[in-house]
Amino acid sequence: MANNTADHPPGNSVAEVDHEGDFGCTMMQLRELMELRSGEAVSKIAECYGDVQAICRRLKTSPIEGLSGNPADLEKRHAAFGKNFIPPKKPKTFLQLVWEALQDVTLIILEVAAIISLGLSFYHPQGEGNDTSGGVEDEGEAQAGWIEGAAILFSVIIVVLVTAFNDWSKEKQFRGLQSRIEQEQKFTVIRKGQVIQIPVSEIVVGDIAQIKYGDLLPADGILIQGNDLKIDESSLTGESDHVRKSLEKDPMLLSGTHVMEGSGRMVVSAVGLNSQTGIIFTLLGAGGEDEEKKVKKGCNSHLLETALTKTQDGIALEIQPLKSEEGAESEEKEEKEEKEKRKVNVTKKEKSVLQSKLTRLAVQIGKAGLIMSSMTVIILILYFVIETFGVQGREWTAECTPIYIQYFVKFLIIGVTVLVVAVPEGLPLAVTISLAYSVKKMMKDNNLVRHLDACETMGNATAICSDKTGTLTMNRMTVVQAYMGDTHYKSIPEPEAINSETLELLVNSISINSAYTTKILPSEKEGGLPRHVGNKTECALLGLVLDLKRDYQPIRDEVPEENLYKVYTFNSSRKSMSTVLKNTNGPGFRMYSKGASEIVLRKCSHIIDASGQSRVFKAKDRDEMVRKVIEPMACDGLRTICIAMRDFTTEPDWDNEADILNDLTCICVVGIEDPVRHEVPEAISKCQRAGITVRMVTGDNINTARAIATKCGILQPGEDFLCLEGKDFNQQIRNDKGEVEQERLDKVWPKLRVLARSSPTDKHTLVKGIIDSTVGETRQVVAVTGDGTNDGPALKKADVGFAMGIAGTDVAKEASDIILTDDNFTSIVKAVMWGRNVYDSISKFLQFQLTVNVVAVIVAFTGACITQDSPLKAVQMLWVNLIMDTLASLALATEPPTEALLLRRPYGRDKPLISRTMMKNILGHAVYQLVITFTLLFAGEKFFNIDSGRNAPLHSPPSEHYTIIFNVFVMMQLFNEINARKIHGERNVFEGIYRNPIFCSVVLGTFALQIIIVQFGGKPFSCTALTIDQWLWCIFIGVGELLWGQFISAIPTHRLKFLKEAGHGIPKGDISQEVLTEGADEIDLAEMELRRGQILWFRGLNRIQTQIKVVNAFRSSLYEGLEKPESRSSIHNFMSHPEFVPLSEEEPRVPTIDEDCVEIDQLPSSSRKGGGEPPGHSLHSHEFSV
Repeated sequence: MANNTADHPPGNSVAEVDHEGDFGCTMMQLRELMELRSGEAVSKIAECYGDVQAICRRLKTSPIEGLSGNPADLEKRHAAFGKNFIPPKKPKTFLQLVWEALQDVTLIILEVAAIISLGLSFYHPQGEGNDTSGGVEDEGEAQAGWIEGAAILFSVIIVVLVTAFNDWSKEKQFRGLQSRIEQEQKFTVIRKGQVIQIPVSEIVVGDIAQIKYGDLLPADGILIQGNDLKIDESSLTGESDHVRKSLEKDPMLLSGTHVMEGSGRMVVSAVGLNSQTGIIFTLLGAGGEDEEKKVKKGCNSHLLETALTKTQDGIALEIQPLKSEEGAESEEKEEKEEKEKRKVNVTKKEKSVLQSKLTRLAVQIGKAGLIMSSMTVIILILYFVIETFGVQGREWTAECTPIYIQYFVKFLIIGVTVLVVAVPEGLPLAVTISLAYSVKKMMKDNNLVRHLDACETMGNATAICSDKTGTLTMNRMTVVQAYMGDTHYKSIPEPEAINSETLELLVNSISINSAYTTKILPSEKEGGLPRHVGNKTECALLGLVLDLKRDYQPIRDEVPEENLYKVYTFNSSRKSMSTVLKNTNGPGFRMYSKGASEIVLRKCSHIIDASGQSRVFKAKDRDEMVRKVIEPMACDGLRTICIAMRDFTTEPDWDNEADILNDLTCICVVGIEDPVRHEVPEAISKCQRAGITVRMVTGDNINTARAIATKCGILQPGEDFLCLEGKDFNQQIRNDKGEVEQERLDKVWPKLRVLARSSPTDKHTLVKGIIDSTVGETRQVVAVTGDGTNDGPALKKADVGFAMGIAGTDVAKEASDIILTDDNFTSIVKAVMWGRNVYDSISKFLQFQLTVNVVAVIVAFTGACITQDSPLKAVQMLWVNLIMDTLASLALATEPPTEALLLRRPYGRDKPLISRTMMKNILGHAVYQLVITFTLLFAGEKFFNIDSGRNAPLHSPPSEHYTIIFNVFVMMQLFNEINARKIHGERNVFEGIYRNPIFCSVVLGTFALQIIIVQFGGKPFSCTALTIDQWLWCIFIGVGELLWGQFISAIPTHRLKFLKEAGHGIPKGDISQEVLTEGADEIDLAEMELRRGQILWFRGLNRIQTQIKVVNAFRSSLYEGLEKPESRSSIHNFMSHPEFVPLSEEEPRVPTIDEDCVEIDQLPSSSRKGGGEPPGHSLHSHEFSV
C-alpha cells in the first residue's frame, strides 16, 4: 500500500524520514494525538490527517486486511515506534537483600555483643597473670577466647545469607509467575486478513486489533469501527462513568482501560512506553512497577507484610494504581523514606485469615521471649555481682575491668540467644516455603495463583459460589430442541420440514445478529469435534445453521461488519442482542434480535406460523407457550433463546431502546444444551463431605438452573433448600427503601443453593452478605468463580476469587486471586486440598517449633540461673535455631496433600492455629525433653561417669558433659520432627514419609551435620568428640521421643479441659467492630509492634477513638429501642450499600449522643464524598479504617 503523501499537510513534513522508517507520521505526532480527547481529537484528526482511514494509509496498514506480518516490516515498526513492553523495575540484588536481612533487631544485638566479646578477648592489660577472678588457668585458653565471638558472628552470617537467599528465590518465583501471567495474555488482531491471537508484547503500531466486551486494552488506538462501545477509563482518569466511544464523538482508545460493552476494531497508534499507561509509568520513574501492581506484594520483606491489597468491594479501583505508584516513588528514594512509606502502607493492607492468626501468635511469643531473656540477663548479672562483690567481698579494680566486662558480655550473649531461640523467625519462612511450594505444584493442577495467600485462604473456605456455564458444564453448547412454525421439534428438524421463508429469516438472523468473531472451525484433530471460537451460545446457534444444511459465511461476506447500521450488544441488563440493517432495496430498516426467551417473548406482539406468515401473539398465547414449550425445555436443563425480528418503515430514535426493542415478531425459540462435566458431580460431593457448601449463581432461567443443579448434586432430593430468582432474592433481603438488611439476608443465605436470573450486583450482594454474616458457629470464608467483566466486584469482595482462564475476560482475571487454566470446577477442589495442606503444614511446623522454643528457653533460663551458664551455648543455640527454623520449615512445609484432607470440616475464620491436641503434643513432648535435659544437666556426669561441666571458668575448654546435653537435645528434636508430621492425634507418624523426599533428606542431612559438629566442631561449637557408646545413648534417648509420642496420643484430649488453645482468629465478640474496620485494627496493631511504628500507633488510637464515637452516634440513633445486640453488625451493611444516601440528604440529621462527639456532618470530607466512591462506603472505606 503506497504511502499517500497527498494527505500530508506541508506544515507536518517529516525531516527524520530515515529514523521513522518512511511512515507517514512520527511517533511524537501520534503521541500528541493520543493525548487529546473526544471533540478535540476528532477535529485534530480531520484537520491533520483527514480521517482514520488516512491514518491507516500513513501507517501502511489496511483497516480490513491488517498488517502483512512480514518480519522485516514488524522490525521496522519496532525501530520506529517501540515495542509493546514496559521494562520491569530491576529486582533487588542479592547484596541489597543481605543488607535488609541484617536489619533484624535480634541479629544486630547479637552482632554487637559478638564484636564486643571479640574486642575484649584481644585486650590483655598488664598484670593479667595474677587473675583475680580465678577464671582462666591456661594461657592457651585465654588466647582461644576470641573463638566464641567469631563463631557467633559466623552463625549470624549464615542466618543472614539463608534469609537473603530465601527472599531472593521468592522474588525470582514471583517474577516467574508474573511472566507466566503475562505470556498467558493474548490479544486478537487481524493480519493478512486472518483473525489471529498474538501475545500482547508482539502488538505493533499499525496493527488492526479487534476489541470486545471484557477486554483490557493492551495499547493505545484509534477506533475504525465500533458497535455500541463503552469503555471504563477509571484506571486512567478516575471517572467511574463509562465513556461511549464512536467515530464521530470520541474515537480515542487508551491502554489499560476496560471494554465494558460492545465491540469494534481499532488501529494501534502507540505501544509500550509511548502509550498513555507507559507515559504515566515513565513520569513516575517506575518502569517496572507494572508487575508489582499486579502481584501487589512486597516480595522482599517478611511474608507477614505480604498481605494482598485487595480493594474493598472493588470501590477503591481508582486508588489502586496510585498506591503502587506511591510505592514506586518511594523505592527510588532513600531507604529511610522507603521504610516510612512502608509503615504507612501497612494500614492499607488486608490480611489473609492465616496471616492475621500468625501475626498475633508471633507477637505473643516474641513478648514472652523478650521477658524471659531480660529476666535471664538480669538474674545472671545480679547473681554474679552478689557472688563476686558481696559473698567473696572482692573489690572492682581497674585491671579486672575487662574480665568483668567479658562476663557481662557473656551474660548478654546468653540472654540474646534465649531471645533468638524464643522468637519464631522461622514462621514467615515456613509460610513462604509452604505457599511457594504449593503455588508451584498448583500450576500442575490448573490453578495459576496470582496472590500467594489466596492459596492458604482457600483451605478455610466454607462456601463456594460458582457460575454454571463453563465451570459446572462443558461450555460446549448445542441446539437440541426448537419451536418454530407452531411445532415443537424435540430434535433438530430436516430443512425440508420448515417453511423456506422462515428458514431464510432464521439463517439470516443468526448469521448477522452475532459477533463476527464467533466462528465454527474444522477440528484440528481428525475425527474430532469442530472447534468453537468466540461466544459459545452464538456458536450453538451457528451450529444450528450448519445442521440445517446452510452456511453462515456467505451471508456475512454479503453484509460485512461495516454495513451494520446499529448494534445493541449483549449485556447483563439487556440480556439480549440486536443488529439493525438498512434495507438495500427500499426505505426502512430491519432489526434482528435474540436473547433470553422470557425477556424477548415479552416484547413480541407477533409470531411466524407454519405457513411463514406473521400472526398476532397475545399475552395468553405467550403464557401457553411458556407452559408448553419453555418450561419443559428448561426442566430438561436446556437454556432457551428466542430469535425475533422487526421491520421499521421510517427511522426511529435509536437511543430510545425501550421503544425499539418492542413490537417484535418471534421467528423461533431454541433449547440449547450445555452438558454437565462428567467429573463435576463427584467434585461437588467431595466438597460437601469436606463441609463446604456449593451454591450456583447463574443468569439462566430458574428451571434450567434447578435441573443442572440436581444433575451436579448441588440439590439433593428431599433436602430443605431454596432456589430463588434474582428479583425474589432482592425482595426478600431489601427493606422498603430498597436497602439490603443483614438480618433479612441472614434468613435467606443459609438455605439458598441456586440463585437464577441473577445480575452481577446480586452476586456481589450475596457474597458480601455471607462474608459479613455472624450467624452460625463460625464466620464464613467464601470463594467465588466468575468470568465476566461484571463479576469483578464479586471476585474482589470474595476471600478467594477464581477467574476462568479460557472463557474469562481480562477484567475478571485482573480482579481474581487464582486463575483456573482449564475452567473446571474440579480444579477448585484441588485448590481446597492444597489450601488445607498449607494450613496443616504451618500447624505441623508450629507444633515442632514451639516444643523446641519452650524447652530451649526454659533450659537456658533455668540453667543460667542455677549454674551461671546456659547449658546450650550461643553458637549451639544458633545451630538449633537453624535446624528448627530453616531446615524444619523446609521439611514440614513441603508435605504433599492427601485426599484425607477433604474428609474433615474447614477450620473457618476463628478456629485457633494451635488446637488442644497440638497443645497436648507440645506440652507433653516439652515435659519429656525437660526431664531428660535436667536429669543430664544435674546427674549426667554420674550416669556417664565423666567430669561435671557445671560452673566452669570463663574460657575453659568444652566438656563432654555439656556436649552430651547438646547432642541429646538435637537428637530429641530430630525424632520429634517425625512426630510433628501428624497434628490430629494420628498414631502412625511414618505414614507417607517416602512421598516426601525433602523431609527424608532434611532429617538425614541434619543428622550428618550434627555428627560433624560434635566430632569436629571443637571450640567454636563448644563441643568435644564423643565415644560410640555415648552416641548410642544419645540416639536411644532421641528414639524415646517416638515412644513417648505414642503414649501422648493415647491420652484422650477431651479429658484435658485445662489446656488452652492459641493463635485464635478474631474473637466473636469483636466481630461487629471488626466488620466496621474490615479487620485492619487487630492486624495492624500486631504488625506495628513488629515494625515498632509508634507514630502509626498513636495515629491509630486517635482514629479508633474518633471512629468509636461516630459508630456510637450511629448505633444509638439507628437502633433505639432495639434490644438485640447482634443487630449492630447490620449498620455496616446499611451503610455500605451502594444505594445508601447520606443521612443528611434523606432525613433530618441524626443527633449525636453527647456534645464532644464528632458530629456526623463533620466527618472528614473524604469519608462523605469519598472520591468517586458511593457515598455509603464512608465507614467502610480505607480512609476510615485504623
